[in-house]
Amino acid sequence: MGPPPRMGVPQGSRIGPPPTGMTGPPPPTGMAGPPPTGMAGPPPTGMAGPPPPGGQSIGSGIAGRRMYPQQPGQQQYPPTSRMDGPPLPNAVPPTSSAGVPPLPGQPNNIHPQGQPMMNNVNAGMGNLRLQQGDTRPVNLLQERHVIPTTPVEPPKTKLNPQFQKQQVDPNVFRSTLSVMPQTQTLLQKSRLPLGLVIHPFKDLSHLPVIQSSVIVRCRSCRTYINPFVTFIDQRRWKCNLCHRINDLPEEFSYDPVTKTYGEPQRRPEIKSATIEFIAPSEYMLRPPQPAVYLFMLDVSFAAVESGYLSVVCQTLIDELTKMPGDARTMISLLTFDNTLHFYSLQEGMSRPQMMVVSDLDDIFLPSPNDLLVNIQECKELLTELLTQLPHMFDGNKNTQTALGPALQAALKLLGPTGGRVTVFQSGLPSAGAGTLKAREDPNQRANSKHIANLGPATDFYKKMALDFSAQQIAVDLFMISSQYTDIATLAGVSKYSGGSIHYYPGFHTTQNTVQVERLSNDFRRYLTRKIGFEAVMRVRCTKGLNIHTFHGNFFVRSTDLLSLPNIGPDSGYAMQLSIDESLHDSSVASFQAALLYTSSKGERRIRVHTMCLPVTNQLSEVMAGADQQGIVCMLSRMAVDKSVMNSVGDARDAIVNVCLDSLSAYKGTLASGQTMGTLMAPHSLRLLPCYMLALLKCAAFRLGSSTRLDERVYAMEMLKCQPLMYIMLKVHPHIYPVHELSDEGSLLISDQAIPQPPIIGLSSEYISRSGAYLMDCGDMMYLFVNREVTPQWCSEVLDVPDFRSIPEGMTELPELPNAMSERTRSFIEWLQDKRAWHAPLQIIREDSKLRMLFLQYLIQDRTESSMSYYEFLQHLQKEIK
Repeated sequence: MGPPPRMGVPQGSRIGPPPTGMTGPPPPTGMAGPPPTGMAGPPPTGMAGPPPPGGQSIGSGIAGRRMYPQQPGQQQYPPTSRMDGPPLPNAVPPTSSAGVPPLPGQPNNIHPQGQPMMNNVNAGMGNLRLQQGDTRPVNLLQERHVIPTTPVEPPKTKLNPQFQKQQVDPNVFRSTLSVMPQTQTLLQKSRLPLGLVIHPFKDLSHLPVIQSSVIVRCRSCRTYINPFVTFIDQRRWKCNLCHRINDLPEEFSYDPVTKTYGEPQRRPEIKSATIEFIAPSEYMLRPPQPAVYLFMLDVSFAAVESGYLSVVCQTLIDELTKMPGDARTMISLLTFDNTLHFYSLQEGMSRPQMMVVSDLDDIFLPSPNDLLVNIQECKELLTELLTQLPHMFDGNKNTQTALGPALQAALKLLGPTGGRVTVFQSGLPSAGAGTLKAREDPNQRANSKHIANLGPATDFYKKMALDFSAQQIAVDLFMISSQYTDIATLAGVSKYSGGSIHYYPGFHTTQNTVQVERLSNDFRRYLTRKIGFEAVMRVRCTKGLNIHTFHGNFFVRSTDLLSLPNIGPDSGYAMQLSIDESLHDSSVASFQAALLYTSSKGERRIRVHTMCLPVTNQLSEVMAGADQQGIVCMLSRMAVDKSVMNSVGDARDAIVNVCLDSLSAYKGTLASGQTMGTLMAPHSLRLLPCYMLALLKCAAFRLGSSTRLDERVYAMEMLKCQPLMYIMLKVHPHIYPVHELSDEGSLLISDQAIPQPPIIGLSSEYISRSGAYLMDCGDMMYLFVNREVTPQWCSEVLDVPDFRSIPEGMTELPELPNAMSERTRSFIEWLQDKRAWHAPLQIIREDSKLRMLFLQYLIQDRTESSMSYYEFLQHLQKEIK
């Protein structure tokens, strides 16, 4: 049985369950409900097909199909003022009715006489408040310019000031609804998805780390003590998840920071929602493993010809001593075409020794004790081997690759210790186990009914992943190819082992310098970023809530325990929730994610994130607390599963239905006089239709012949496993006008002024013919220069006399001694510094053949096969009854 109904879509209209091995236990019987009737209409033909009789859509659920009306030419409408307006108030008077009342008999901040002023969560949070601006209705048809000029902030649930500063960072842990519905019935009325989005191993500028012999946990549900528990007195505390009263160890009154005894509220665990413990021995099943790295390099003809070996080997040489680890860190290299090449690098040898295994049916390790070597002891031999490798296979005419046997060898090599396998693959595996054949038919790309081959061709790679996971090994895949490589199948070895997937289409060191820059910077970051080994993660929630579906790269070891052989700071996860029991007994709901891992230094650590949200029985408050970007992040993952299990067409229907259903639910809360001839949305969801249209037009879900199968599948994989920031920039990029940068309103960072140009809408309506625009897509940046840009700007920023002199394929801004050049470069560098991965810059002229790289993201404009944003709003208005 799939997840419970609604989750943002009508009953019987779910975005289906994820693939096998990716889910927790099924929800209770009776949660799915029968599908609605009237769902048998013909499938859509994209966004521009003819309407059914009478102009009405057929069916209203995801299980059925929608017919989209034929779109006329883009309508002209007068510009309206932007909706930026004044900033929302930061506080609401305590008399506001927006919050959740305290429990009966428990007035705010008043403690029973004789008890100390402890942080009673039910008392202290009795006056939770929402920002008032979130509830005001917005007529989307009239106020079209809804894109804010600054990055969208998550909704701020106003906790009691005592606790507000202790709330978890929403960039680490957030909910799609910042106010929890009290019942499943209320959740279904909202037509919004309920789930959690988490970035558990994110790089943090401040992380309290505690080394203590006492880790205080609830004796019943095993929740770690946190800022949102209730202290009954100095010896007892009440769990904020299961409500059990626990004894407090005497040692907890000792503050490790000040080294003094006092009230338990002084402890770091009670001051911070994100905390890390250095775990004692009872959290270890075996001694902490060392950092072990295996690099597997494809040396077939296509791989060598692309030139990637020189990039990878030089980066490895540069970063060899910076890879995370300690004195025990081990490394090994393996190359393969239709044979496997092992390298003995034992200390004392004068040069590396290659050993070739050609029997792919019976894989064995030659000289097994000499293949994994200490990285410090054998640095000189490693450097010599990496220097020779790019030329060692020059002239290799072997076109076959034995990826399957190479993975089998990797399992034998790293099985005893665990570790990380890094694979570079240039094409379809064609020798030995795991051989694949080309499945993409370019003639089928435009098929709107069903896009074939989104799932794996064989379960070989998934089974390999489960074997790797059992031995605490993760496999990271770097795909370097200009041909079809069947990412849908190969990705399985990374998805289920807790690894990552990287894709560089058309990679060539001389013909595609942008991809070379991407690989070089990505691989450098990959080698030097922190890493956790043999990790597991569990998310707990308040009694009455149930986590039933997980999204990300992992294997579910038990009902709610995620196995993560490796954990990195760039991996994101999500999980769907249902409300199995009413939450009327508490004014708040709490969630806690605990990540147990081994650091690269051999320490067993536990990172804990705790989030607390108010509970309400008012539909208006649920809608006002909706996190529109969190909803996009969750729905994109659900839509990927729907695409693989059903079809891309069904996933597109689901995305549209979420818009229709949530706006229809909100319409029901308004007086009829407010809704005539309008499309009303709460301020909290004013961007949802724009984001949903962007999802429909992104590479994962768009229709048409321009999207290659590998490109589509890779986009889907990224939606499943990336943190929210990267998903949002890829789905709905930021565009900044950079032709008139000034110091007005700039940020001052390290005595340098960083310009802050406004974000503009993704439409040609906002693009001036005489302007230059920077688009930030997360993994790429495009500087689009229009033909009427001034010669002065060209000279000051690009060091060319005019537009016609801008060279094709320009990828760097010259350093020029003038204010405009310095402002432009400092702004781009500032954007780069805000992310972990480097985003290459590509400068594109308006008349360039590459202009579609930029124009494809103008999602508010109409194309031959898709609606404009305004037409999409009109369509939603007609569908909402």
